[in-house]
Amino acid sequence: MASTPQIKIPATYMRGGTSKGVFFSLSDLPQVAQRPGQARDKILLRTIGSPDPYGAQIDGMGGATSSTSKTVILSKSEQPDHDVDYLFGQVSIDKAFVDWSGNCGNLTAAVGAFAINNGLVDADRIPENGIAVIRIWQKNIKKTIIANVPITSGQVQETGTFELDGVTFPAAEVEIEFMDPADGEGSMFPTGNLVDDLEVPGIGTLKATMINAGIPTIFVNAADIGYTGTELREAINSDPEKLAFFETLRAHGAIKMGLINSVEEAAARQHTPKIAFVAPATEYTSSSGKAVTKDDIDLCVRALSMGKLHHAMMGTAAVAIGTAAAIPGTLVNLAAGGGQRNSVRFGHPSGTLKVGAEAKQVDGEWTATKAIMSRSARRLMEGVIYIPGDCF
Repeated sequence: MASTPQIKIPATYMRGGTSKGVFFSLSDLPQVAQRPGQARDKILLRTIGSPDPYGAQIDGMGGATSSTSKTVILSKSEQPDHDVDYLFGQVSIDKAFVDWSGNCGNLTAAVGAFAINNGLVDADRIPENGIAVIRIWQKNIKKTIIANVPITSGQVQETGTFELDGVTFPAAEVEIEFMDPADGEGSMFPTGNLVDDLEVPGIGTLKATMINAGIPTIFVNAADIGYTGTELREAINSDPEKLAFFETLRAHGAIKMGLINSVEEAAARQHTPKIAFVAPATEYTSSSGKAVTKDDIDLCVRALSMGKLHHAMMGTAAVAIGTAAAIPGTLVNLAAGGGQRNSVRFGHPSGTLKVGAEAKQVDGEWTATKAIMSRSARRLMEGVIYIPGDCF
């Protein structure tokens, strides 16, 4: 019987924040996949194990959740004053497409470490001990990100005592700075309003804050849609009707933000925008059994990614939360108690997270200058991945 041999591609499997994915150096990909196109997408789909009608990604590196169905391609930066170019691909689990429309803030935490370990950063940029300040060009959204990577004896420090809710084990802290995090060419608030009336056929009219910061995100009040803001994954992800409800909100919000022209287009743009709901600080028990009190947080936030409630919080959505919280009058700011602030601590299904953000008005329009949060990252495996040679 005729068969096609497998090919092997150097790769590293890494955790970054509360996500994990397969990392590639651009130059290690087959020549045909070193540029955007069908061949690249097919290679990444086969690497992760998609599309999988069983939703399990058994025949690939994916973990059957949006947080573990991710790919990263890195190369020496072509941009002045940057070290590495970072391209993120969100791989659909059950459909044959890779979404290139946004960044992954969690995996950003692993970009600096991979770049250093794979010779993508000039040696004189790496101290013997201390912090390597890695200047990342995020190609999906064309933004600068700074990763402060700890270095010990000339090597990336991966172990440590920093604890991140949503990650079981401690590791070394990596501080990430998202510079000018507004995502997109237009206004940070694409409708021109801090709060809009979002009309959704079959649902009604809801108050919504729609912001381009970190990643395009639609925020609604939990109480307006029958939730408390303390829900865990099982309360939503096990109910197809609830998931369809959120997808409808997301699609109509995307139209109002100018990201798509029709509801039908939303199916091919699952990564962006995100849909989230907010509520004032309320005590609850996290998915790990940890008690979260009102004193621990300023507000509660729950967000969906790729059609499912996220087990913790997407890094880019955290940037959106921090930025919106810094701007008086947004739904996020009001849920946190209103007023001026330059940081916010919010509750998510796995625990809590603090994000710092700076925003100011310029000529009557709000603009974000920086958002900062701490994550961690660790290599899980490195070597080669195997894929059938005829898959692309």
